[in-house]
Order: sequence, then C-alpha cells, then structure tokens
Amino acid sequence: MEKLFTKIANWVAHIAGMPPTFAGCCLIIVVWAISGPFFGFSDTWQLVINTGTTIITFLMVFLIQNTQNRDGAAIQAKLDELIRVGRGHNHFIGIEHLTETEVEEIRDKCERAAKRHDEQIATMAAKKAVAQKRGSKKQVA
Repeated sequence: MEKLFTKIANWVAHIAGMPPTFAGCCLIIVVWAISGPFFGFSDTWQLVINTGTTIITFLMVFLIQNTQNRDGAAIQAKLDELIRVGRGHNHFIGIEHLTETEVEEIRDKCERAAKRHDEQIATMAAKKAVAQKRGSKKQVA
C-alpha cells in the first residue's frame, strides 16, 4: 500500500508542477467564469467551483506534505552520510530530531565557529601579504 501511495504521490506531484497543468487550471476557471451568465450566477454555479477547488486543495495538502517529508528525509540521509565519511562532527547526525531551540543553539554555535575561522584566514592572508611585500622590498634593495 505504501509503495502504491508513494508512486501515485510522485506522479501527481510531478503532473501538478507542470506548466500545462497550471494552464489547464486557469482554463477551467475562465470557462467557469464565462459560464456564469448562462447559469445566472446561481448558488449552484458558485458551489461547483468552491467544492472542486476545496477538494483538490485538501488532497494536494497531503500529497505535498508526503513529498516534502520524503525529500527532507532523503536529503538528511545524504547529509548524514557525508558527515559520517567526512571530517564533520558526527554529533550533527540526527539533529533534525532535536527541538527548535536546540537546533538554533547548534546553528548559532556553528555560525560563531565559522566567523572565527574566517577571521583566522583573513589574519593569515594579511600576514602573508605583509611578508611578501617585505620580501619584494628586500629584492629591490
């Protein structure tokens, strides 16, 4: 059942994201709007579009959420594998299960570490430039 749902969800998500699908939906709205005078802009005429759009929206919410959940889990698994085989800290694996506050703390800590690293690189580059400048002055003299 799960594989069937996944297959259908992927197919619907693919079709729903295509330009012809959007154009088709716009065409349906235009046809509905043009048909208004023929039906006297009745409550039934309005109910048709309201019911149709509500049902489609309701179903699409679940399909989109399913697609996002699978995509997020796949990306997380790929990142975890890169961390595991790389020089990253293994304690980052599984942080998607932490609370929002805990993730924010880790993100802030990473940003501070990146800033310190950038400052170290800038300092080393400045020292290297000064050393090269001094070396070129000695060669001229």
